[in-house]
Amino acid sequence: MRTIKGYISSRAGARLEDAGREIRFDGSRYVENGVINIFPELRYQEILGFGGAFTEASAYNYSKMDDEKKRKVIRAFFDKEEGLGYNLCRTHIHSCDFTRKQYTYTQDHDKELKTFSIHEDRKYTIPFIKDALKVSEDMRLFASPWSPPAWMKSNQDMRGGGRLLEEYYETWAKYMVRYIKEYEKEGIPFWGITVENEPGMPQTWESCEYSAEEEAVFAHQYLRPALDQAGCEHMKIMIWDFNKESVYERARDSLRVPGADDSIWGIAFHWYSGDHFSGLDMVHELFPDKPMLLTEAGLGGARGEDKKGAYSTWENAEIYSRELIGDLNHYTSAAIEWNLILDENGGPCHDRKTGGCKAPVIYDHETDELSFQPVYYATAHFSRFIRRGAVRLGSSTFSEGIKAAAFENPDGQIILVVLNCTEASCESWIRLGKASAEVVLPEKSISTYVISPDR
Repeated sequence: MRTIKGYISSRAGARLEDAGREIRFDGSRYVENGVINIFPELRYQEILGFGGAFTEASAYNYSKMDDEKKRKVIRAFFDKEEGLGYNLCRTHIHSCDFTRKQYTYTQDHDKELKTFSIHEDRKYTIPFIKDALKVSEDMRLFASPWSPPAWMKSNQDMRGGGRLLEEYYETWAKYMVRYIKEYEKEGIPFWGITVENEPGMPQTWESCEYSAEEEAVFAHQYLRPALDQAGCEHMKIMIWDFNKESVYERARDSLRVPGADDSIWGIAFHWYSGDHFSGLDMVHELFPDKPMLLTEAGLGGARGEDKKGAYSTWENAEIYSRELIGDLNHYTSAAIEWNLILDENGGPCHDRKTGGCKAPVIYDHETDELSFQPVYYATAHFSRFIRRGAVRLGSSTFSEGIKAAAFENPDGQIILVVLNCTEASCESWIRLGKASAEVVLPEKSISTYVISPDR
């Protein structure tokens, strides 16, 4: 008989607390109300992992901590048993909005990349990643550029959009690959890369616009060959890396470019424009062999960024949980947070409003204190329990206010994550096959149930 262990976080204050009662399956009682079904025979996408972004901002904040706090942060993010168990993380190729300043790796107009150097990254970012790799044995990293150097662009500025000039397609592809190779020399291997962060919109910070066709042509004719020639045949190329409201047409239009299907491995997306879960379904229906990854999630846009103090409230833990359940139930294979650590002002950053984003961990430089936000624990309900190689299972719930997603880990363990969005505690039943187990879902809560393998 399978056994169940439950963990609960709630608005009332619980944080990954043991459910506090014995939960048993009972095959003798028929139930039809308050049921959450799990159907192991219905198997969907494989889960690749969970993670966050090693921005320079996060790394700078990390560098200012004492050794004890550093160890606490590394365990909190990367330890499989005590922390989030992050194993799929993002980096930025030279500067982005969450670096302390704008910088590149070469001098201007160096087409041969003779001056290429990652010395800026060695100050903060690389040491942070190396410390994480000591704990996360199965880490996969992917890189994203925010903009080519200004001299490669139509507007001669890393900011404000602009386009990569066609004469520099090859140079930029080699630049991106050089980044990968220089990090390899530091003992930091990469698993994947996106063509461009948010290619659909000019920003006040580093940004570059690509049409769907331009992105596909760059990926197929320039980036893929450059990676292969450098011995990086294993590297996965992802496109879009922007909001879900356009994920379907962007995938459709890029992948119809001749040859693009062979070079583009998957579709990356962000969450800032709202749910659009059906857009993910449409991408899967049209391209079932292309994995989809949520590559940036942080408060902003439709996600409540401007609500003062909102990140420290339960409201945003619920937003995160609802998003993750929705994405995972619509064929998403991985979820990656934005900044790992920010300071008390939401930085450091540049060319944008300070405090425009938040992070699951805040380091207050004035008080020398770490604070773990409710969204940290919301993420833990997924990332700590759902292992790489898990498969999403069929599931259903009895109410719009109750969201759930189910998975089977490689060892046969079943993980069920349940979000109660309502203002009322409710009794429910987890039904698996012919047996059911009674559980209590506290008001405004997230629960994870770990169901042992069937032996």
